[in-house]
Amino acid sequence: MEWPACTDEYEKLIIRMSTPRVVIDNAVCPTATLVKVDSARRHGILLDAVEVLTDLNLSIKKAYISSDGKWFMDVFHVTDQSGNKLTDESVLKYIEQSLGSIHNGRINGSNGLTALELTGTDRVGLLSEVFAVLADLQCDVVEAKVWTHNGRIASLIYVRDCNSGSTIEDSQKINRIEVRLRNVLKGDNDIRSAKTSVSMIVMHTERRLHQMMFTDRDYERTPILKFTSDAPVVTVQNWAERGYSVVNIQCKDRIKLLFDVVCNLTDMEYIVFHATINTDNDQAYLEFYIRHKDGTPISSEPERQRVIQCLKAAVERRASEGVRLELCTEDRQGLLAEVMRTFRENGLNVTRAEVSTMGNKAANVFYVTDANGNPADPKIIASVRQKIGLSNLEVKELPLICHHRKEEGEDQAFGVGGAVLMSIGSLLRRNLYSLGLIKSCS
Repeated sequence: MEWPACTDEYEKLIIRMSTPRVVIDNAVCPTATLVKVDSARRHGILLDAVEVLTDLNLSIKKAYISSDGKWFMDVFHVTDQSGNKLTDESVLKYIEQSLGSIHNGRINGSNGLTALELTGTDRVGLLSEVFAVLADLQCDVVEAKVWTHNGRIASLIYVRDCNSGSTIEDSQKINRIEVRLRNVLKGDNDIRSAKTSVSMIVMHTERRLHQMMFTDRDYERTPILKFTSDAPVVTVQNWAERGYSVVNIQCKDRIKLLFDVVCNLTDMEYIVFHATINTDNDQAYLEFYIRHKDGTPISSEPERQRVIQCLKAAVERRASEGVRLELCTEDRQGLLAEVMRTFRENGLNVTRAEVSTMGNKAANVFYVTDANGNPADPKIIASVRQKIGLSNLEVKELPLICHHRKEEGEDQAFGVGGAVLMSIGSLLRRNLYSLGLIKSCS
């Protein structure tokens, strides 16, 4: 690393201490790429690290997290969605550079779009009305993500002016957008909880959706769709004599699961001091040792129950119900309004949506059920596809998490990177054993 001529030795020391050390190793484990991060600890830095990996849609097979004093060490075993190790040099370089700068925090800026935040009561046809209003107001939808959970809906929609192709800055138009969308969200029975807001700031969309759902208190509401065999199991035990609360989660594995959990722990003002994440076939096992920001464990039974509720909601929000439909076609004004109207007219309810555009192409994903949250009739799906275009709208299987069968010696380490991993894992186990936590939680 080259230093500017004016940098003194003290400044160099501070920079070295505050800059995370990132090591990426493909030699240690035969089935996954190891990503190791050492850094000074601050609130939210674990989330920033996980965010870098999950934004690339990587699967985290295992993770070891340890934080002692003012330093933290993370080791992630990651693969691509097909279960393969990472070999693309550009991807590896991006990971190294991004993780190496997380001590500065994730920076928000402007992307020339206007962000619309919507929360309210979910109902069949709601998105059809929302996108119809935006089309009528000459708003071009560039990106959008929609989540539904427990009868509530949260959506973050990025738009630009259809005529100018730029950010919507006219205060009168912004006011019209807010008023009309709020009226749509209110419907007949959601006068108080329907909310809309407009921002010019770029946010991490999925983290913001978690925050919106959390603020809306979706975790307290009665589930509309019943989770059965795939329902997450969450337990929280308090070990006050050691100053930790221990959170255990067992659920079906999926992409971005660790992000969703860490995101909610962070936003609830808890700090993760130690954690282990393991996956086996399609199941995930997550264990966290947490404290409040002031260093105390969970202090009451109501708080414990609230943590359990919130973490269950965090896992369920992204759990996709329904048939996955992928729309890929030429983008045009009013496209989303037309597609959503077709869904509504055929009694399909959209439980989750991801809208994106690249150039003049629209690439959208929808998860749909019938009006009661049950699996949609295949005949209705076929009819909808016929109306929208068989080549444009396709039924896709849900993406699967790929886990290689554990090979003999998979966790045996070779070389410097392997020695570091083993020492961290051993250190973590020794620390937890000395605190009495492993025995208590086994």
